[in-house]
Amino acid sequence: MTARALMVQGTSSSAGKSLLVAALCGIYARRGVRVAPFKSQNMSNNAAVCPDGSEIGRAQAVQALAAGIELSPDINPILIKPEADAFSQVILMDKPYNRLTASAYYDHKQVFWGYVTSALDRLRAKFDLVIIEGAGSPVEINLKAGDIVNMAVARYAEAPVLLVGDIDRGGIFAQLLGTLWLLEPDERRLVRGLIANKFLGDPNLFTDGIRILEERGRVPVLGVIPYLKDLHIPEEDAVALDSQLARQKTPGATIDLAVIHLPHISNFDDFDPFHADPGVSVRYVAEPSAFGQPDAIILPGTKSTVADLNWLHATGLAGTILESASEGGAVVGVCGGYQMFGQSICDPDGVESTMENVAGLGLLPTRTIFEQQKATYQACARVLRPTAWMTGITGQAIEGYEIHMGRTEGNNPWLEITLRNGSPASVMDGAISPDGRIWGSYLHGYFSNTDFRRAWLRSIGWQLHPMRVPGPVEDSYQALVKLADAVEAALDMQKLEKILWDG
Repeated sequence: MTARALMVQGTSSSAGKSLLVAALCGIYARRGVRVAPFKSQNMSNNAAVCPDGSEIGRAQAVQALAAGIELSPDINPILIKPEADAFSQVILMDKPYNRLTASAYYDHKQVFWGYVTSALDRLRAKFDLVIIEGAGSPVEINLKAGDIVNMAVARYAEAPVLLVGDIDRGGIFAQLLGTLWLLEPDERRLVRGLIANKFLGDPNLFTDGIRILEERGRVPVLGVIPYLKDLHIPEEDAVALDSQLARQKTPGATIDLAVIHLPHISNFDDFDPFHADPGVSVRYVAEPSAFGQPDAIILPGTKSTVADLNWLHATGLAGTILESASEGGAVVGVCGGYQMFGQSICDPDGVESTMENVAGLGLLPTRTIFEQQKATYQACARVLRPTAWMTGITGQAIEGYEIHMGRTEGNNPWLEITLRNGSPASVMDGAISPDGRIWGSYLHGYFSNTDFRRAWLRSIGWQLHPMRVPGPVEDSYQALVKLADAVEAALDMQKLEKILWDG
C-alpha cells in the first residue's frame, strides 16, 4: 500500500514550514498513524548523524523525533552544506557526492531527481503518511525549471499542499494570494489549505483577514497559528543568529558566553542546553567591537575551517581570542573550532583549500591533517583525565556525534570514544591545557550532559543561587509535544482530515 502524502510549502524561507511539519508528525504519530517526514533537498550546515553514519538536515532529525521514527537518509536524500569560495558540499543519501558551485549544481538535477523519487517511494511503501516539506517559495519563477523540492515533488506524489505564510513579518495577503496567483493552474489545484503562522495577539482580530483570503484565494484557511516563543527546538540554519536578540547578553545574567559567529558556523545547537541554566547568557559575536568581557569564549563547529580561521585573522577576532586566553580566560573549541586551536592545519590533498599548511591559533599542542574520508558517527564517550574542573566527572559517560574531515594529533586527550554507530571503539579525542582553561574535542553534544556542562560552568564562576533553582530541563521531545498541542488546537483538524484522507 502506498502511503498518503501531505506537503507543506511556504511563501518564503523562515515561514515556519519545518516546525509545522514537525508538529503534524507529532499530531499524527500520537493518533496511531505511522508517519514520516520528508524533504528532498535541504541547505544547512546544521546536520544530524543517522545510525548508519549518513548525514541529514537537523530539521528533518527533529521531525523524525516528533514522528517517533529512526533517522534515515531517505527522509532527506540531498543535504547541501555551504563552504567557502561559493562551493557547497553535496551529501547524497549516505555519502558526500561532490563539491559544486550553484551553477554546477543545476547540471546534476536529473541525477538528483532519481534519488529524490526513489527515497520518497521507499518511505511511502513503509509508512501510512509522509509529510513533505518544501523549500523557500514554490514561485521562484527563475528557478522553477530545475525544481526538485516544491511543486515538482507535490505533482509526483499527487500530494495536497498546505501553503504557509508568516503573518508576523507583515504582508500576509501578498504572501499567500501572490503565491497562489503566480502558480500554474495545475499547481494551484494542489493547494488545499492556507495557514497564517506566527500570529501575535488575539486571533479573533484576524476574522476579516480569513474571509478575505478565502474569497480572493478560493482556498480555505485551515488555521491561524500563534507565535510560539521559547520552544527549545534546534534551529534549522544560521539565519536565526542574525537577529538582534542572538547578539545581546541576557539581562540579569551572571555568566556571559561569547560564541564566535563564524561565516560557515555549523551545529550551533550544541549551545542550546545553556538556556536551561539560570544566569547563563549565550550571545553570538562577529566583530571585536561586540566582544565585551565574556566569561568564556566558544569557537564552534564550521564547514570551512581554513576559510573561517582566515576570517578570524582578517576581522581581528583571532587577536582578541588570543589576548583573552593569555590573560587566563576560558576558551573552548568544538570540532572545527578545536582544529583551529592547534599549532597547524595540514591539507596535502586540497580537501578544503589550496593552502597545504596553515598556522593554527597555537592554543593547544595539536596538529590537524585533513583527509578525504569524512567521519560521521553517532558516538558514546567517557571522560578520561582528572584535569582541573574535570576531576569530579572523570569516567562519566557522554553521548554525542561526530561530523568532521581529518584527524587531530596530540598527546593529551581527555576523552575516549567508546562507541561509534553502535560498534565498540577506543578512539582518543580532544586536548586540554594543564589548568583546564583551554580545551576542545571533535565530539558534538557534550553540553547536553547536565553534569558535564555545569561542572565547566562552575569552573568559570557560575553559582546556582538558592532562589533560582532550575526545574527539570525540557528536552526536544517535550518541546515538540507542546508544539503539537498548540498547532492541533489552532488548526481545523476536521478540514485537514478530509483533505488528507478523502482526497
